[in-house]
Amino acid sequence: MKQLLNQLSNINRYVFRAIVPLTIILASLLIALPSSATGVYQMPSSVDDKTWVVDQGDVISRSNEGQISKALENLAKETGNEVRLVTIHRLDYGETPESFTKALFEQWFPNKEDQTNQILLMIDTVTNGTAIITGDKIKSVMADDIAKSVKDETLMAPLRDGNKYNQALLDASDRLVAVLSGQEDPGPPKIVEKVKTAGTFKKAEETDQSNATAWVVGLLIAATVIPMATYYIYQVNQPSSNG
Repeated sequence: MKQLLNQLSNINRYVFRAIVPLTIILASLLIALPSSATGVYQMPSSVDDKTWVVDQGDVISRSNEGQISKALENLAKETGNEVRLVTIHRLDYGETPESFTKALFEQWFPNKEDQTNQILLMIDTVTNGTAIITGDKIKSVMADDIAKSVKDETLMAPLRDGNKYNQALLDASDRLVAVLSGQEDPGPPKIVEKVKTAGTFKKAEETDQSNATAWVVGLLIAATVIPMATYYIYQVNQPSSNG
């Protein structure tokens, strides 16, 4: 019995030594998840006439980015109207799509003269929040209600249908190019209603965070229960003092 108690004591020490570092590491990872937030200060300080897409959210394929960039470059050469598309993964705490896009617009185009022929369309891939800003010259070619429709309908329709970012940005680019080139507005995509079955699936990010939380809680419980159980077994097996 004494040998068994020694083995249990050794196991207890080993498990405790293993659990504590794992708990600290997992807790650190859990706390660090929001650290990937993007602020304006993390974006390129300026853009040139060869930069049309800034894909910080890493959601656009290389071929589609090239296709969009080519279309926007041709638009700028033919009309002087310039469009930039921006994706980010997560906004800084307290930031909104509108405040971020406005700040970035003013960072890239600090002078009123530089802003007049510009459009900046942005999407946050965590919340699918969007924003669009248009310069004064653009407003004479594309009304604000069309710009809002591009943001809320053209861009969002493919995102509601399974987060299809490539399709969303291609569709938004095509519509902007058409309107800014003086063509008839093709309008927002037609929405086909689908019957949805009930489901409780979470986004991968939510699943990762909940799994990390479960691991931390589980390890903390184990770190508490195992020593208590070992102590209980030790006490039960102590020789009676009444013998």
